[in-house]
Amino acid sequence: MGDIVVRLYDETPAHRDNILKLAREGFYDGTLFHRVIKDFMIQGGDPDSKGAPAGKQLGCGDAGYTIPAEFNPALFHKRGALSAARQGDQVNPERRSSGCQFYIVWGKTYKESEIGQLERQSQMQALQSTFNSLALQHRDEIITLRKNRDQAGLSNLQDQLEAEANAIVISKKLGRLPEEAKKAYSTIGGTPFLDGQYTVFGEVEEGLEIVGKIQEVSTDSNDRPKKDISMKMEVID
Repeated sequence: MGDIVVRLYDETPAHRDNILKLAREGFYDGTLFHRVIKDFMIQGGDPDSKGAPAGKQLGCGDAGYTIPAEFNPALFHKRGALSAARQGDQVNPERRSSGCQFYIVWGKTYKESEIGQLERQSQMQALQSTFNSLALQHRDEIITLRKNRDQAGLSNLQDQLEAEANAIVISKKLGRLPEEAKKAYSTIGGTPFLDGQYTVFGEVEEGLEIVGKIQEVSTDSNDRPKKDISMKMEVID
């Protein structure tokens, strides 16, 4: 459907080096954009999509390894962002990235009030995540208090951890959207609710209109395009 040129971020070196290696090996050549959702994103990189028969459900193929998350508040899900797909939190609490699958963001534009609401939700998620991490560090103490049926001790520890979590969220500004991100989401658009959830490791520099065309195509009930959209990837040095 056309050429898409992406620039990889040096701030996410593990993801950068991995996709460069795979692209140079021809890993992606012949794979499909197997999952396309209008006004959201286009996803590809599943090795099982090469030569996949029509109607086959895709998305479970991998490279045999994952990559540690490289979250960076300055790298966010604006339209055109290149991000790593991954398994869900329930089986992947560290939010490690797929070794090969990726998506390119389309999304939508947001009103100022919507961005404020998303930011508040993100802060609440950051608070809960921080509290859970602290609770894990106090796991043995919690187990002991429960065995002793020390409800007062459990309540005091919960209050302590909630206060510590709140202080961390405030001091590190967790869940806060950078001003640059707020401006981007209100003008060019994106998917802000994915920030801090999936690693962004590049962005489209040329061919964003091609991404726009792909996200418009007709898909089946599994979000696979009814007409295959294959890719060939090469590295521009």
